[in-house]
Amino acid sequence: MRKLEPRKQLGLVVVISGNGKGKTTAALGMILRAVGYGMKVCLIHFIKGDMYSGEYDGLKLLAPFVEHHIMGKGFYGIHSNSHSQREHRTAAQEAIELAKSKMISGQFDVVVCDEINNALELKLVDPPQVIDLIESKPEKVHLILTGRRANPEVIARADTVSEVHEIKHAMRQGIEPQKGIDY
Repeated sequence: MRKLEPRKQLGLVVVISGNGKGKTTAALGMILRAVGYGMKVCLIHFIKGDMYSGEYDGLKLLAPFVEHHIMGKGFYGIHSNSHSQREHRTAAQEAIELAKSKMISGQFDVVVCDEINNALELKLVDPPQVIDLIESKPEKVHLILTGRRANPEVIARADTVSEVHEIKHAMRQGIEPQKGIDY
């Protein structure tokens, strides 16, 4: 099987946004692809963190190629989440600092900031912080930013932007989330 090689290796800024299911899943697919090339990946969850998801243990199977950090306090503003806005913001601030340090460390080929778009919209991180993250990206590091309602300034600075659009979702039909598919 033949392998393509770009003439010039560049790190891209990829934004995966939209209201449909599959943004984190798309990023996980890119992680799997990168690991297939022996690339080192750092995944940082900005929002998720108070509920188990199968990818947590699945990612452990990709060690030592994937480093995974669950930084969030769960989905902010959802009734079952008891953490204050300040606690969510503190966690997101720690996550963005971690993302930048991992990105510029020289240890990773890909850095994924899962749900950072949500954190930005919820004012848990600020636009200048995310823009600084993008602008600080080393030339050969790929930076993947996921979450709903991507900020227009972030979109303008990205190389690739995809929108996941919901057409139909089982949840809207009264079907509970299913493990291995939804979480």
